[in-house]
Amino acid sequence: MPSGTQKTDELLKIMQGQPVIPVLKIDRLADAVPLARALARGGLPAVEITLRTPVALDAIRAVAAEVPEAIVGAGTILNPDQFEEAVSAGAQFIVSPGTTPSLIDAAVSSPVPLLPGAITPGELMAAAERGYSLLKFFPAEQAGGAAFLKALASPFAGIRFCPTGGIGANNATDYLSLPNVICVGGSWVAPDGLVAEGKWDEIEALAAAAAKLQR
Repeated sequence: MPSGTQKTDELLKIMQGQPVIPVLKIDRLADAVPLARALARGGLPAVEITLRTPVALDAIRAVAAEVPEAIVGAGTILNPDQFEEAVSAGAQFIVSPGTTPSLIDAAVSSPVPLLPGAITPGELMAAAERGYSLLKFFPAEQAGGAAFLKALASPFAGIRFCPTGGIGANNATDYLSLPNVICVGGSWVAPDGLVAEGKWDEIEALAAAAAKLQR
């Protein structure tokens, strides 16, 4: 097996469990737990909390400790230090917008699976050389969208994706219908306005609609 072989079984349980993985930017720590609970009630227990705000690690820690029904992941992981910090905070899976040798090396000794990003054929080949067959595709719409991913399906038949970036309720099924897409990531199920106003019931309803999307 190539060094750094991906923990695909662990990732597949998460990615096949729901068609949409909410990508969350938590600005207020107090929102993390009720938001994760609302999404889980709606049928989206796995969430990706991005390391884009000062409270992100504390938010991961809070959800991991207080929302047992959730599967909390950490996103926008750019280096091994962030990988370790996220795992220490309780992240159950790690998502990166790209792939670097040091990040894959960091994942080798961790029980927590890594979903790294790749777009170009060269990046896909480099990831495959390290034993990675489940990848994030980001930013999806800006990189060519569903048509680009469809074109990758034949030459890279062994690789499957979770596209993220510019995906919403209006175009999610364009991606989910592709044979090389397992799930999509998106923030439309937790709009900033609804989170700011604490409208958890409305977020639960958005999650319930997303959870029913066909693949």
